[in-house]
Amino acid sequence: SEALVTSYCHAYKKKAVILRLANIVGPRSKHGVTGDFITKLRRNPRELEILGDGTQSKSYLHITDCIEAILTASERSRNQVEVYNVGSEDRIDVKSIAGIVMEEMGLKDVKLEFTGGVDGGRGWVGDVKNMLLDTTKLKSTGWKPRHNSEEAVRATVKPVLRGKNHYTSTS
Repeated sequence: SEALVTSYCHAYKKKAVILRLANIVGPRSKHGVTGDFITKLRRNPRELEILGDGTQSKSYLHITDCIEAILTASERSRNQVEVYNVGSEDRIDVKSIAGIVMEEMGLKDVKLEFTGGVDGGRGWVGDVKNMLLDTTKLKSTGWKPRHNSEEAVRATVKPVLRGKNHYTSTS
């Protein structure tokens, strides 16, 4: 896709900004690990199934930081085609995310059931076990995320638990 965008821009004298996004989270997200954990724990607050081995470690960026990154990249890019990685400066593992969700829900003594996953503990076929994008280029434009991964997850979970989201438990 990046090659097609670049070719088009060069052929037709257009400009483009290409963004490679980490895991973007926020209270209106309709999928992903935080929503999955909340839904599962609402159904059964005594047990939580976790896909994989729980050590998958990834960057999570809050939607507000993502929007700021998009605006900064679009306003400050100077070349015909610019490619930026967009993510937090750290990562967090799935087991820690489960702990945050349980803490925010006020749950204790939840039994964690790990599926073991595939191919070395990944959650599913095609899952990336560990991911942290190098955001040096984007940060050189003056952008910097305001939240680290843990803060982004907490800022996602809190409004959800207050009923200001789209996560619902299904039977």
